Amino acid sequence: MLTVFDTHAHYDAEQFDADRDTLLSGMPEQGVELILNPGCDLETSRKAVSYANRYPWMYAAVGYHPENIEGLTDEQLADHLSEIEAMAKDPRVKAIGEIGLDYYWCKEPAARKRQQEVFRMQMRMAKRLGLPVIIHDREAHLDSLTIVEQYPDVKCVFHCYSGSAEFAKQLLELGCMISFTGVITFKNSRKAREAVEVIPMDRLMIETDAPYMAPEPYRGKRNSSLYVYRMAETIAEIKGITPEEAARITMENGKRFFEID
Repeated sequence: MLTVFDTHAHYDAEQFDADRDTLLSGMPEQGVELILNPGCDLETSRKAVSYANRYPWMYAAVGYHPENIEGLTDEQLADHLSEIEAMAKDPRVKAIGEIGLDYYWCKEPAARKRQQEVFRMQMRMAKRLGLPVIIHDREAHLDSLTIVEQYPDVKCVFHCYSGSAEFAKQLLELGCMISFTGVITFKNSRKAREAVEVIPMDRLMIETDAPYMAPEPYRGKRNSSLYVYRMAETIAEIKGITPEEAARITMENGKRFFEID
């Protein structure tokens, strides 16, 4: 059994309502030593902090996902971010996230500009608090890179990485970490596997993004941290090392990035 760190899982999702406590309580027995649960808005950030304070092997991140700012007035958003910043001072909170840009559905220039503004606001928050950030980047690579470059003092991980090997090299030059989901286990995952090939082992992290993105052979099922071992196995295959080495190194990377003793 591999000992692993799932650096990104959403246990606030309704898919876990029926068995959340049973599932989370049993994680250490299944080799899942650590889990980090990020928030995507005010309510899910509150839940992430509550889980982190209930289960000793769980930690939280708090923040506003770019898709979740839609429908909020500037005043509402300011109030929510103020509360999120207060929550971030809880010792169980290890990052601001997940934050970033998502242009997949967002086509209007004004809406994209607002996403960028909120991203910058949260990067400044992370800088004030001395916390790293978890970045969501969907079809917004250039703008994401531009904003990250503006905050060289803020440590970043690009989660659920979907970019090219060339873009990964640009992120590495900025000092970023890069995290992979079950996508790397898919048969058509050539681009993701090429990215893994060029990323040094000390810059890689693994995650489930549960309840989404379940790896093979569980594709189509509800994802959970029980399946994060598949990412360690796949990285080991790509890098030509043992699964135990991949699990150990990605564990060390995650603990170092999030400053977990």
